Amino acid sequence: MEKGRAGLDPQNWDELRALGHRMLDDAFDYLEHARDRPVWQKMPEELRAELARPLPQAPENPDRAYEDFRRLVLPYATGNTHPRFMGWVHGGGTPIGMLAEMLAGALNANLGGRDHAPIEVERQVIRWAAEMLGLPRESSGILVTGTSIANLIGLLVARAATLGAASRRIGMGGTRLTAYASAAAHSCIPQALDIAGIGSGQLRLIPCDERGRLDISALEAAIAEDRETGNQPFFVVGTAGTVDIGAVDDLAGLSALCKREGLWFHVDGAFGAMLALSKKLRPLIAGIEEADSVAFDFHKWAQVPYDAGCILVRDAVRHRAAFAQSAAYLRRDSRGLAGGHPWPCDFGPDLSRGFRALKVWLTIKVFGAERLGAVVETSCALAAQLAARIAAEPELELLAPVALNIVCFRYAGSRADAGWDLDALNTAIVADLQESGIAAPSTTVIGGRLAIRAALVNHRTEEGDIAALIESVLRIGRARSMEAA
Repeated sequence: MEKGRAGLDPQNWDELRALGHRMLDDAFDYLEHARDRPVWQKMPEELRAELARPLPQAPENPDRAYEDFRRLVLPYATGNTHPRFMGWVHGGGTPIGMLAEMLAGALNANLGGRDHAPIEVERQVIRWAAEMLGLPRESSGILVTGTSIANLIGLLVARAATLGAASRRIGMGGTRLTAYASAAAHSCIPQALDIAGIGSGQLRLIPCDERGRLDISALEAAIAEDRETGNQPFFVVGTAGTVDIGAVDDLAGLSALCKREGLWFHVDGAFGAMLALSKKLRPLIAGIEEADSVAFDFHKWAQVPYDAGCILVRDAVRHRAAFAQSAAYLRRDSRGLAGGHPWPCDFGPDLSRGFRALKVWLTIKVFGAERLGAVVETSCALAAQLAARIAAEPELELLAPVALNIVCFRYAGSRADAGWDLDALNTAIVADLQESGIAAPSTTVIGGRLAIRAALVNHRTEEGDIAALIESVLRIGRARSMEAA
């Protein structure tokens, strides 16, 4: 780029066009050959140091900047495009989603408001999401960074609906609102109560049954106790796919209880909501269609590139009442760019919003609900196969029931090895797997025991990847056991 020029467009478009085509080809190669490279590799310290250099003052040639990306960034990403990335519930992304990101960047649209086509694309995505989950067509919603923010928005709508519009100005007035979720709920739920000013201590974590589902009888008892002690129950979270084992709460039962008790029923369906894409698995989330609000991610099982979370609210009037505000520079009109209201900024806290809807819209249009649903079914089938392989191996132990696509197990060795510190051993096995680039599971704790956690989400994962994980765990576990003997 020429130094001293006022504008930022290139002086030579052909040169930049050539670089752009090279970038695109490299990006396709990166996705096409994901299986051929390590899942993850640690970034060398000398390269980290390069990324700690001071702010550049002078222009740099775009080709050289791109070479730095290829050298410093590309080899050391998280690895969730790889079929053996199994550590966390991360989607694998798609080439179509990648191209959508490029097109969205070209438009540089702000989806906070105004009357333009990108907002209509997001509105269609929201209507499709409501149709997918069985909520009314007139339900409202917006796309956000992820389910953590979506859960927060659902909570804020419920708070405003419970306390009235004046609470946005005067606060809660000493009311002790209480919320309820299973003991296996995601950590973003107590964080949402903290951010909302309700207090994380006002969240009641309800015990789970043997399948990892919220105990509805215990929930009823907690609600009654809170009412007797002067608290005001208002918000119940049902989880569709718990973070540790993928359990799905009895959503229909929770919906019925909330209707009896006059409580807001919210579903955290971060990845489990996508079961709705499969006719075979859809019954597992029966009752989600009765929710007052649902939070979920398109960037998990729907394979949309990060980030693409979503919040749906059954009552659009209540949703808008929780966020809409007036300001001279946000004046609405019936003509021109000031038309097309209500705007997305009336349904959430962001006024500046990127065009993340385009990658969701193109993903759904290109693949369709049935093909995306097949990805969900395949993930669950692979998890069942992994559980069966574990059951057939005397040296391995399954630590939790497999509800969906998450398998928690550990290397236990033989009975003669009962004196080992199995938590330390399995921690080392996971680190060895990650650092070798073979596979990237994670760990969690089930019943006080450290588990290897394999979350099968990537659409590229196949049976051979399941076999490679098992074989590697056994090989590393045996080798480390011999070292410790």
